[in-house]
Amino acid sequence: MRALASLLIVAAACAPAAAPPRTASPASTPAGPAGGTAATTAAPPGATAASAQPTVASSPGAITPREFSVPAGSGPHDVAPAADGGVWFTAQRSGQLGWLDPKTGRTRMIPLGPGSAPHGVIVDSSGLAWVTDSGQNAIVSVDPRANDKVTVHKLTGPNVSLNTAAFDLGGTLWFTGQAGYFGRLVTGVTPEVGAAPSGRGPYGITASRNGGDVYYASLAASHIARIFLVHGERATGFDAQPIDPPTRDQGARRVWSDSKGAIWVSEWNAGQVARYDPAKDAGADADDGAAPAWTEWKLPGERPQPYAVFVDDRDIVWLSDFGSSSIVRFDPATETFTSFPYQTGGAVRQLHGRPGEVWGALSSFDKLIVLETR
Repeated sequence: MRALASLLIVAAACAPAAAPPRTASPASTPAGPAGGTAATTAAPPGATAASAQPTVASSPGAITPREFSVPAGSGPHDVAPAADGGVWFTAQRSGQLGWLDPKTGRTRMIPLGPGSAPHGVIVDSSGLAWVTDSGQNAIVSVDPRANDKVTVHKLTGPNVSLNTAAFDLGGTLWFTGQAGYFGRLVTGVTPEVGAAPSGRGPYGITASRNGGDVYYASLAASHIARIFLVHGERATGFDAQPIDPPTRDQGARRVWSDSKGAIWVSEWNAGQVARYDPAKDAGADADDGAAPAWTEWKLPGERPQPYAVFVDDRDIVWLSDFGSSSIVRFDPATETFTSFPYQTGGAVRQLHGRPGEVWGALSSFDKLIVLETR
């Protein structure tokens, strides 16, 4: 644990914008299988950062990836399942939010505003899509119930290089900025921005599914951090407590909570996936014989680079591996990896899903990819 850094709160204005006209694109159709044959490997039981060298195990189950083309030049980055059965995706290069109908391959594209460069997208309980837009330095919402109405919530001050966002159990949207910031947007309140304790690096963010605490990963600082509220006489602020994984300079990039509240971390530099269990960390003593709060496993392959991590409804962990151009499945119960290759250089940067589906974006090829898991 590191010492807490003081918080710099910056108020931001909230300015709604009229929705730009929608642009239609040609209908897309699913592509064939995305790559080679899946391969399964197993990590040694109880593997740690030092010992997790996978060995060849049994053949994988039958999961065939499918691909969907999206408009050329859109540069899809992040994805999020939509409430209507479609899939939202950020079109980073074209400054739009896209929507895909998996049944027909049809897409619609929604311009987000001048200078837009959207990065992340999440969906709230009412079906609105929320975008972290680094180009506009704004949190942008899109309401599909109101003809895709676009509302831009501008941050004031420097451009924080907005990355990703997550909702806590109370409905507050928390976001990260790679330039060294994190913050929140409460409905009806202007966004607030705080300085990250370790400066540059805040990247992925998640809310615990068991308790609601919010954690973010800092790629540049190689740690995760828990956000907490600071209650003052007149207002409630917030700060963050860094938490260091066992491996130094591991490059914690993205985080996701499982159903028990454990936080899974993709370690980009180290080529590992890590699990942090807050329950084992609370009040633990290094000499009391308790199970460690951290466990790390090395991904298969010569030079794995896990970019994103996603935990599905069955607590199966999924990672996008730049090193092998694969989506990797990890079963914590058996400590077994299964790799699903896609075309080399496809650059799946983020993963999301719903029961039975794991979605990502092949950014380099203007495609979305889905693994149907049941």
